[in-house]
Amino acid sequence: MKIVRTEIYRYNIKMEPFVIATGTMYHASNVLIKMFTDEGITGIGECSPFPFIVGETQDTCMVMAKYFGEQLKGKDPLDIQARWNEIEALTARNATAKSAFDMALYDIGAKHAKQPLYKFLNGEKREVETDITIGIGTPDEMKNAALKYVSQGATMLKIKLGKKAKEDVERIRAIRTAIGTNIKLRVDANQGWSFEDALFALNELAQYDIQFCEQPMRTWLDDFLPELNAQSKVPIMADESCYHAQDARRLIKTNSCKYINIKFAKSGGFTESKKIHDIANAANMPCMIGSMLESRLALTANLHFAYASPNVQFFDLDTSIMGQLQDPVIGGVQYKGFHLHIDDAIGIGADVDEVFLNNCEKIIV
Repeated sequence: MKIVRTEIYRYNIKMEPFVIATGTMYHASNVLIKMFTDEGITGIGECSPFPFIVGETQDTCMVMAKYFGEQLKGKDPLDIQARWNEIEALTARNATAKSAFDMALYDIGAKHAKQPLYKFLNGEKREVETDITIGIGTPDEMKNAALKYVSQGATMLKIKLGKKAKEDVERIRAIRTAIGTNIKLRVDANQGWSFEDALFALNELAQYDIQFCEQPMRTWLDDFLPELNAQSKVPIMADESCYHAQDARRLIKTNSCKYINIKFAKSGGFTESKKIHDIANAANMPCMIGSMLESRLALTANLHFAYASPNVQFFDLDTSIMGQLQDPVIGGVQYKGFHLHIDDAIGIGADVDEVFLNNCEKIIV
């Protein structure tokens, strides 16, 4: 089997404004690829660049996707590791753009094997319930959002923090007072705090029964993570501090966190994410599968990965239900409340409406 062409789409999805410590998003400015083979099998992949986090934009992903498409043309897509090695060698970093190609290669592999992707990955279905994320606002705004989601059946809320530590404590106090003690709360500072603010905030927040805190400090403060992890009363989850397998090894060896958040956009897709998962699993460090601003297409791929990754014990797969105003995806993951389900279609089992794609900028390689 040979790759004969790749189509690259500027894949924009309108969404309600969403505020985190590092910026405000108004669109999911993603990139979609379709990889065509000479045997009639097409692989699909989506990446969600997040410039505040990974340093990639939709524009850079479009350019890099063109290079990757040229590199892979005429090659065998079933040799996924070899194809991954080639795009890794082509450029340092650019993991977000790479993740779309990695996803498409796995889609082709599973379709060729006539299996759902999770079975191709030797996984099996299990119960998956996502949290739902609340962006930064006033304590009253965030409290009201929490009450709305709880009324809809949410049992886990992920609260964005990281602006000002004392105000962040007030935000959580207002939410916990409003929703009671039965709802799980996890927080994400998105690198917003200094070491001193993080230590203050986390030890104040502990009284509100916080499951964990994602990425309290900037990655250039990673040398302070072991000390913070030792002194914090709230368990720490590394997110932006863990892009690749070597990061996972470092975090584990230095006792820098209790958990790791895996995201395709940081790590480049299934291939590197599996390495992170396995390293954490060997160290008995549970993982979460997270997301940027993916549509249901990439979220479906995330769910396949979760089914095949038993050490993924936390799920943050809510981006398509927390303010996206368009859903062009056909098939794929379905939400029953906050529980995720897929059928047993072969491959990823999702596609994007051709009418929607006809209105997207397209490059053919």
